[in-house]
Amino acid sequence: MAYAVVAHYRCAPADAGAVRAVLLQVREHTRAEPANEAYEVHAVEGRSGGFLLYERYADRAGFEAHKAAGHFRRLIVDGVWPLLTERTVTFAEVL
Repeated sequence: MAYAVVAHYRCAPADAGAVRAVLLQVREHTRAEPANEAYEVHAVEGRSGGFLLYERYADRAGFEAHKAAGHFRRLIVDGVWPLLTERTVTFAEVL
């Protein structure tokens, strides 16, 4: 069953360019993962430093493989997360 992830990230406006650049790198790596079906990065209108990520995987195991990938740790955990002032994530099974 398909598995979806929606993440809302917010960083200081001064860090928005750096976060955006890294998220676009992550997008390219993630789209190459076998279980990834979609990975979209959005800038939130009217919210400087606000980003919305929509991810879809073939199943939860595919998402778990994504989290275990080296690029996830290097770019997201070590690169993006330290720059965030706010982060919320919703996980859902696609009906």
